[in-house]
Amino acid sequence: MVTTRIPTTPFSDQRPGTSGLRKKVTVFQQPRYVENFIQSIFDNVEGAQGSTLVIGGDGRYFNDSVVQIAIRMAAAHGFGRVLVGQGGLLSTPAASCVIRKHKAIGGLVLSASHNPGGPDGDFGIKFNMAHGGPAPESFTEAVFKRASAITEYKIVDEPDIDLSRIGPTKVGDMIVEVIDPVADYAELMEQLVDFEKIADLFRSGFRMRFDALSAITGPYAKAILESRLGAPAGTVVNGEPKPDFGGHHPDPNPVHAHDLMDLMLGPDAPDFGAASDGDGDRNMIVARGLFVTPSDSLAILASHAHLAPGYAKGLAGVARSMPTSRAADRVAKKLGINFFETPTGWKFFANLLDAGLITLCGEESAGTGSNHIREKDGLWAVLLWLNILAVTKKPADQIVREHWAAFGRDYYTRHDYEELETAPANELMDALRQKLPTLPGQRLGDLTVESCDDFAYTDPVDQSVTPKQGIRILFKEDARAVFRLSGTGTSGATLRVYLERFEPDTDRHDLPTADVLAPVVQAANEIAEIAARTGRDEPSVIT
Repeated sequence: MVTTRIPTTPFSDQRPGTSGLRKKVTVFQQPRYVENFIQSIFDNVEGAQGSTLVIGGDGRYFNDSVVQIAIRMAAAHGFGRVLVGQGGLLSTPAASCVIRKHKAIGGLVLSASHNPGGPDGDFGIKFNMAHGGPAPESFTEAVFKRASAITEYKIVDEPDIDLSRIGPTKVGDMIVEVIDPVADYAELMEQLVDFEKIADLFRSGFRMRFDALSAITGPYAKAILESRLGAPAGTVVNGEPKPDFGGHHPDPNPVHAHDLMDLMLGPDAPDFGAASDGDGDRNMIVARGLFVTPSDSLAILASHAHLAPGYAKGLAGVARSMPTSRAADRVAKKLGINFFETPTGWKFFANLLDAGLITLCGEESAGTGSNHIREKDGLWAVLLWLNILAVTKKPADQIVREHWAAFGRDYYTRHDYEELETAPANELMDALRQKLPTLPGQRLGDLTVESCDDFAYTDPVDQSVTPKQGIRILFKEDARAVFRLSGTGTSGATLRVYLERFEPDTDRHDLPTADVLAPVVQAANEIAEIAARTGRDEPSVIT
């Protein structure tokens, strides 16, 4: 085996965000860019010699090239074995599953999640730790520090391997096993949800539409829903992963999954609709005639999880990201279980899961998960919903409305102002922070500010403190506005404004969301001076 040391110089923009390093494909295609970043990761992996490494991605453009580079670099760094999904494919949840099952030291997950693909789209690389979850900030900062001073990278001089053929091969002294990307994940799902009851549901004539958005979840959904559970052929649409996601924007929300929404709100709607995103870690749930917000979905799953065998003994607790609506809080209180509010970013849930403090967790951005892996998991959430429907024998919309009747309804929406100039976006947030002491007691239309803060999180496990995680404005009328700059995009800055209002009265549970939240929207815009500071009169996307 010939290991080559290639001289290199640093790139200044290789600081990982909340979900690894995400940039435009054209950025990653620069000579040495991928190699520099992977070298910086491997330099921070302790105990790599002889260990097992998992590699896979969502199949987006440039995935196959980076997989081959990563394999040759892993061989140069002394890893003993690499597990790689057939075709270089592994959904993010499946990668977490494989890391945990095979006791790998970690994994390279190649994805930009729900961001667009193709030659002009986005790409991403992140490292997941031995527990299967994203690397903590201490690791990613060490990676950035190394990338900022890198002088060489190591790679073996070997040809590409055939990723289409399942089985072992050797690259240098390292074994590379091309594995079925679905098998381990499907086995885990069968331990958590009642496959037989769900199969009975489909045998009864139950109809479903699952839109994989031409992304990674297609093969998993086809294998489990159609082949294992007996859903009719064609239940899964857009099921073949494509490098450009077939032109879809692989973000499962009512805007980008509009074909599914049109079907579910139309006259011939099936009983249940669902979708997943680019790398398979997000989900969208649609009942017949009713979109289920991710916040409501988390609360409903928490309330009904005991109906599935994997959660029959009850939940240790539930956690949500701070911008997610407060619906899950009320369920946790009724169940008498732990509840936590964390910053956005799945890594914050990992500590709580590892410590056994929670069983379920979720984010308003359509990510839901449990203690079975250390990532959010789109198809798992869909399967848990199907388990609940099979056991209760109730339509999905009835389950949602009964939940509102028992706990009240949290009307919720998110306004995204995408690709803002970074400087004005930061200035907006800085001005808002300076304004916080003056806001309590102010009247804005029909609302009165009760309290406000710049959310800081103290981890109950390791006592680490994470400041400046979003600005919260709470109103006396049980409404809330949250402002946050997102770290998952690749161009400019995205301002996310999360708006919610609680309504306990069942007679007011079928009002148009936009009407209920109009006063909150107006107050939020006035407080933050969004139009004046961004030049935008309307958000780019409303979900």
